[in-house]
Amino acid sequence: MTKYDLVVIGSGPAGEKAAAQAAYFGKKVSVIERGEWLGGVCVNTGTIPSKCLREAALYYSGLLQRGLYGIDYSLREGLTVREWMHRKDVVVELERKKVKENLLLHRTDFIRGTARFEDPHTLAVAKSDGGTERVSGNVVLIATGSRPNRPPGIPFDGHHIFDSDTILDMDRIPKSMIVVGGGVIGCEYASIFTALGVKVTLVDGRDRLLSFLDSEVSQRLGERLTALGLQLVPKERPASAEKCEGGVRVTLQSGKVLEAETALFSTGRNGVVEGLGLEKAGVELNKYGLIKVNDFFQTSVPNIYAAGDVIGFPALASTSMEQGRVAMCHAFRLAYKQRVPEMLPLGIYTIPEISALGETEESCKTKGILYEVGRAHYANNARGQIIGDMTGVLKLIFRRTDRLLLGVHVIGEGATDLVHIGMMTMEFGGRLDNLIDSVFNYPTLSETYKAAAYDGLGNLAGYKIKEG
Repeated sequence: MTKYDLVVIGSGPAGEKAAAQAAYFGKKVSVIERGEWLGGVCVNTGTIPSKCLREAALYYSGLLQRGLYGIDYSLREGLTVREWMHRKDVVVELERKKVKENLLLHRTDFIRGTARFEDPHTLAVAKSDGGTERVSGNVVLIATGSRPNRPPGIPFDGHHIFDSDTILDMDRIPKSMIVVGGGVIGCEYASIFTALGVKVTLVDGRDRLLSFLDSEVSQRLGERLTALGLQLVPKERPASAEKCEGGVRVTLQSGKVLEAETALFSTGRNGVVEGLGLEKAGVELNKYGLIKVNDFFQTSVPNIYAAGDVIGFPALASTSMEQGRVAMCHAFRLAYKQRVPEMLPLGIYTIPEISALGETEESCKTKGILYEVGRAHYANNARGQIIGDMTGVLKLIFRRTDRLLLGVHVIGEGATDLVHIGMMTMEFGGRLDNLIDSVFNYPTLSETYKAAAYDGLGNLAGYKIKEG
């Protein structure tokens, strides 16, 4: 049995970065991966593939160029799945290579197989090429990720009825699609296929999309998707789904029947914990079947840590990486990363793109915070006009008493990049004044921060006048 300072189960964002972090500081590390490829869901079936398909959909549909340059753009006739997914395949292969090179650079060992705890320090690995290998770790990190939740009774077949993993294996671009589930993944794919000209019907049990967002941003997203041609069916849940002559028939709880060529069920994801033998290690799960951890991502067993999707919210690649790093710094008492920052940006790659950070108007009201809002519209920004995004908006939320920046919400192209200016401002306790005093390149979307700050000051002055 080979002994290691650290054994990592899973090579996704949390596992890879944790392994590299520990190895960088001289620890002997082994990474166990049961999948065919390194990188986990992030690289192979989730984050990277879906974002590549979004860009490809925008490119082939000419959506961003419609109405610009006097050219009538429309979806290219005869577009095949192979053409649409070509760039995705290239990028995924490059990312797999990057993960492998990073682990090799840090001299980590690698075992391909399925791991199972024998005790808190010992793992038996059923190797992919046959046989069993036992390894021991002073510290063990569980970073096994998640898989799509498959509601019982749905006849998933990978041809007409898909989940968010198998959708990548579709063999054609359908004429119509029912997307069940208006969460992040459901909204992303619904908007991608709508951009490709697919007739999409989005079924969601809530009264508005992505209800965790600021309500104004959520409303704007619904309006934009509807304008693109998506049919939204709110406050409805599926009762059953079956294959029919035309493809798929979904019956809703209200009795309404929807039919389409294909259906995508995006109804959440579950942490991958089955088969790990957690009971032998003494690792506790919460009521949702996710691994319970403390602020340092330490489980109920002191030498066993967990990070990434397997511990639940926020289940983002960016935060999973930091969780893995922080866990290892705590496990090995490294005076390096001591915490995951409180400021966690949320990126949603719908069409249009969305990013958010901090307080919403609703949370401010709930907490009794006296706040004000400043907005800047892409349509009034030179760069916004150049790129043709006439509906994008940057929204700042700040405290009335001292103009402290509390929240940033962006909907429009470049949102997931643009949000970081607000993030750093908030991280260092910045106020609207800091944005007004800054100089931004012209013409850029970054200038919307200054415009939104001035708008906020104007709204604040109006408030004071009303109160006076």
